[in-house]
Amino acid sequence: MTALRIDAVVFDMDGLLLDTESLAMRGLAQAATEMGLDAPEEFCHAMIGVPTDHCRILVAERFGPDFPADDFLAAASQQMGALIDAGSLQLKPGVPELLDHLDGVGMARAVATSSSRAKAHHHLRRTGILGRFDAVVTRDDVARGKPHPDLFLRAAQVLGRRPERCLALEDSYNGVRAAHAAGMQVIMVPDLLPPTTEVRETCLLIATDLHAVQPLISRPA
Repeated sequence: MTALRIDAVVFDMDGLLLDTESLAMRGLAQAATEMGLDAPEEFCHAMIGVPTDHCRILVAERFGPDFPADDFLAAASQQMGALIDAGSLQLKPGVPELLDHLDGVGMARAVATSSSRAKAHHHLRRTGILGRFDAVVTRDDVARGKPHPDLFLRAAQVLGRRPERCLALEDSYNGVRAAHAAGMQVIMVPDLLPPTTEVRETCLLIATDLHAVQPLISRPA
């Protein structure tokens, strides 16, 4: 591919910038074990890229409407938090290099995440990259989460760029759908979820990691 005609880059956070999805899966599995629940891998994977309000629905669908979904999700979050506090949270490959490249070409950039503002700022600060973005848009800032386009539209608005001139980088199906619905150009960098036919037809590229994205970004026109 040749260099893209873009004025900004919008990053997902979990599974794209930060290696959090594997930690989240471990947290869900540990919480399920403690509560004596059967939570297979496909059930846990269904919550990747999904905001908490919809995760509650997925939990209720599996365990019943009277199941204490909030308690289960809180326990999973606590387990994940313990892993992060123990030093398990890492940047995904290519993150520092891509951010350095964006600095060099003067490219605006934002984060658009389904996580809460508190969690996003905590994780980005802990990995040392919070200050490297012009904006961080979270689930707290919009009426609807992914796969709706609200997060990406808000990110473009905050950056002062047209959505069609933004490149969205995503690792989840719902994230790809949300960015595409917002009218952005989309590249998927898979983490735990393999690309599907739908994703391949939607995205400009399926990239192996963020190192592969860097050559496609040049100085804005």
